Amino acid sequence: MHLIKVGKGDEVLATLWTAVAELGITAGSITLIGAVQTATVSVMKKDDALTDYLRTYDQPLELSGTGEIADGKVHLHVTLYGEDFVTGGHLHNATVQDFFVHAYVTPL
Repeated sequence: MHLIKVGKGDEVLATLWTAVAELGITAGSITLIGAVQTATVSVMKKDDALTDYLRTYDQPLELSGTGEIADGKVHLHVTLYGEDFVTGGHLHNATVQDFFVHAYVTPL
């Protein structure tokens, strides 16, 4: 198992993609925990699974998530917890500001 740390000012997916490539991991599972300032997630339209709704948030958000590495590509689903809401979906981007995100990567 590898611990990948995403620090202040870093974008979560970019950091993970770089680390996974450097480690040579082409298949595996990922568990995430931490907090971000901005995030964009998508969910599927209820009557059209091929259409995604993207939502962008900009406030301190607790983050937890899981994902996979398939063919060297990172795919994450997250839950975000804000002051007065909870949301989730497929993660498109997220940036750490005041805290960190830790990703625990298990190669397969």
